[in-house]
Amino acid sequence: MRHRHGFNALSRRSGQRKALKRGMVTSLFRYERIETTKAKAKEVQRMAEKMITRAKIDSVHNRRMIARDITNKAVLAKLFTDIAPLFEDRNGGYTRIIKTGHRQGDAAEMAILELVVKTDKPKKKAQAKKETKKEEPKKEEAKKVEKEEKVEE
Repeated sequence: MRHRHGFNALSRRSGQRKALKRGMVTSLFRYERIETTKAKAKEVQRMAEKMITRAKIDSVHNRRMIARDITNKAVLAKLFTDIAPLFEDRNGGYTRIIKTGHRQGDAAEMAILELVVKTDKPKKKAQAKKETKKEEPKKEEAKKVEKEEKVEE
């Protein structure tokens, strides 16, 4: 009987499963949305929710606890500086799973896991292009200039 079995093993051994979750949660915080299977999305969602809750209180202990599972220092900094402050007034429900149908190859249920609130990415400023046209002589004038140069030689 399968009573109180709290997680999906994802057909992997424990080390492989931990590595998979770490990589996926890092990608989620980097790109703010990932597409994966529904089973993986549910497991990563549990992990991500707990991390965001910890990141809302910026302490050395919380940074170290989260750094165990985030594989990139830049993403760790983004979590504490950009993502966690967005959810300061929210008590959970930081991510959502959107079902996207079945994968063509093996008919696995696919889903998009994304953060509920998007971070504002800085927009690139449109640089005004300076239009400086060179004054080119007309074709007729260019031919006259060429003829004059030949005559002088």
